[in-house]
Amino acid sequence: MPGLAVKAFGYAVAPDLATALTAIEDPDTLVIAGGTELVNLLKEGIVTPARLIDISKLPLGGVELRPDRLRLGALARMSDVVPVVASDYPVLAESLLCAASPQLRNMASLGGNLMQRTRCPYFRAEVLLACNKRAAGSGCAARHGENRTHAIFGWSDACVATHPSDFAVALAALDATIRIVGPGGERAVPVTGFYRLPGDDPTIETVLGPDELIIAIEVPAGPHTRASHYLKVQERASYEFAMVSVAVAVIRDGDVVTDARLALGGVAARPWRLSDAEAALQGVSLADTPRVRAALAASFADARPLDGNAFKVELAQRAVVRALGSLRSSAGGLS
Repeated sequence: MPGLAVKAFGYAVAPDLATALTAIEDPDTLVIAGGTELVNLLKEGIVTPARLIDISKLPLGGVELRPDRLRLGALARMSDVVPVVASDYPVLAESLLCAASPQLRNMASLGGNLMQRTRCPYFRAEVLLACNKRAAGSGCAARHGENRTHAIFGWSDACVATHPSDFAVALAALDATIRIVGPGGERAVPVTGFYRLPGDDPTIETVLGPDELIIAIEVPAGPHTRASHYLKVQERASYEFAMVSVAVAVIRDGDVVTDARLALGGVAARPWRLSDAEAALQGVSLADTPRVRAALAASFADARPLDGNAFKVELAQRAVVRALGSLRSSAGGLS
């Protein structure tokens, strides 16, 4: 294409994990696995690495259903995971099915899904616009611009973007942890603590170090995982990112909630747990919609909608009510 800047880069396949970790010690080297996200970033000129290290051949694609937990390899393909988790972890299967087209699910890795970057149109623009994530210090055009799809929680004047992963929202509701390896060894980070809010520096999006790799995701087992559901609200029925999404997992006695886990997507730079609402739902019957709505209100007192997305506050609460109602009416929602 006329005027399109082309930057050559090197490419190598990592034969083992140690080689991959050594390669990424170089800040000009990026990791590629399925490529469904990175290729787009390369095309858009958002990233311009000197080298790519392909980790797709590493033995990190296993999926294990253990009595105490589910362990998902970072290189497991989305399409391969869905049938394995559908019965015991339906919220995960539903989030993966909502996340992409069948073609993308056949290529995309779980680790890559977690590491995808915002779909803010100012960040993804073909020409460089004011976006602190893309060019530090350039400003945030979305703050007072087109911000219908942007955050209502946790944003700063430096950035109002949201994280696009459906899968991360489901993991957050199930108290999942991400297993990370780097020069200092292996460590575990809760999904709820993996993503950073923008603050003054939106360029730092996660706690993953530049010399670290995600190797696995672990989800604790429990009765709530079967009684779980993912609901995605989007502007069109075909493949689209969430305007608002919700992952719910509950334990109940009849219709009365004894334990609830609720997470929202499309509302912040990370999956947003509704901790106050979870506590307020204890002892509430799912059949009592006014009390459910009152319990949810506790988690929306700190919402800060932007000029174009105040509707998300009501939309998100309705989505949670609908998701909980789906559990109540389904066999999978029985305690």
